[in-house]
Amino acid sequence: MSQPTHASIKADVAKILSNFEGREFSDEIGPETRFFADLGLASIDAVVLGEKLQDFYGRPLPFGDLMADLGRRTDRDLKIGELVDFLCNHLVTGNDPANESKSA
Repeated sequence: MSQPTHASIKADVAKILSNFEGREFSDEIGPETRFFADLGLASIDAVVLGEKLQDFYGRPLPFGDLMADLGRRTDRDLKIGELVDFLCNHLVTGNDPANESKSA
């Protein structure tokens, strides 16, 4: 598998969500699309999506950190652009989360 890019990750996520768990979404899924409010998904769907993305990319990803961050926010919905940015931070070479320290 070649090095993922922001554009390829965005396309991957949109493709996976376009027919997610038997639900088809006909509207365009873009960076501002919200996981819960716009797509009508539930928290268990976030867990399933995390597993699907880990399988798709063939590596573990720290989705627990992402969900914990959401839990600390006033708006607890996740925009697809935020998910793509999270994936880029953990999949693109040079953004190794093992080498990062949390400052927040």
